[in-house]
Amino acid sequence: MNRIAEAALQTYPWPDPPGRGEGIEVAPGVLWMRLPLPMRLDHVNVYALDDGDDGWTLVDTGFDTRLTREIWEALFAGPLGGRPVHRVLVTHHHPDHVGLAGWIAGQTGAELVTTRTAYLMARMLTLDTQESLAGETLAFYRSTGMRPDLLEKRKAERPFNFSDVVAPLPLGYTRIRQGDVIRVGGRDWDVHIGNGHAPEHATLWSRDDNLVLAGDQILPSISPNIGVYATEPMADPVGEWLEACERLQALARRDHLVLGGHKLPFTGLETRMRQLIQNHHGALRRLEAHLIEPKSAAECFPPLFKREIGEGEYGLALVEAVAHVSHLFQQGRATRQMRDDGAWVYQRRG
Repeated sequence: MNRIAEAALQTYPWPDPPGRGEGIEVAPGVLWMRLPLPMRLDHVNVYALDDGDDGWTLVDTGFDTRLTREIWEALFAGPLGGRPVHRVLVTHHHPDHVGLAGWIAGQTGAELVTTRTAYLMARMLTLDTQESLAGETLAFYRSTGMRPDLLEKRKAERPFNFSDVVAPLPLGYTRIRQGDVIRVGGRDWDVHIGNGHAPEHATLWSRDDNLVLAGDQILPSISPNIGVYATEPMADPVGEWLEACERLQALARRDHLVLGGHKLPFTGLETRMRQLIQNHHGALRRLEAHLIEPKSAAECFPPLFKREIGEGEYGLALVEAVAHVSHLFQQGRATRQMRDDGAWVYQRRG
């Protein structure tokens, strides 16, 4: 099937997102709302599910900024009608999803619900504030072949800290895991765990209708960032991503309405899962061909992204390049050696 035919199988029932402080009802008792982000991907989608007399369950929360808190106050008074929030469900630990979970829980007394890994990662990172780059982080950047000018710039700057945009989390939480069934918004949802973009990423699949709460595990038109970081330099998120995609693909129906963390709600999930899998296999094949000569991760942007990478995107592009070359290495499809400048260089086998 060609790309035009595949695109026709995906539909976007709401071509325009909700405005600031507004909500769009995308299914009975399910509100789609949107919060701003100060980056190229300039928004995150959040959802509110009506639990009747108990009030609302919120799904994801946005960054902890003064503006985002003000928007939430407007949402509480406006689309949420002043009714209580009794539960906050966080799909994964990234700041744009967990950032205000602790603040909302503190304001409302809401229960925090998430996976164990998401909770522990977020709580650990909020407690780890650094005023300068750690030595391990500098060594990791060197090992990727990061541009020397950018490395020097990062050494001179205060690094980004998780706690800059994530409010302190409550001491306790309620765990969800693979195979659980949770009652939210008048529906029973099966919990299926994704990986790759974030460890133990929760997705929820309604048993009662066609809704899927996908977080960042499944997005339309873009692939979630899949990166390797200094905290686990030999992680294989690409392998974990492909495993999760193949497992979730078996659940996908064309009529599923996917409510993701970014972009627009869409249908045509069977097609999208196939695209996500094929796109990454294609990227790996292009990368393998590129490695006819030894190259560092930072020298592998062209086959992976097929466009110029600006300074604002460089960090995310770099960790994604590391993930892909390391996957080839760990699969035995490439070798690696350390260059004199401290960078690992990879070369395809054969």
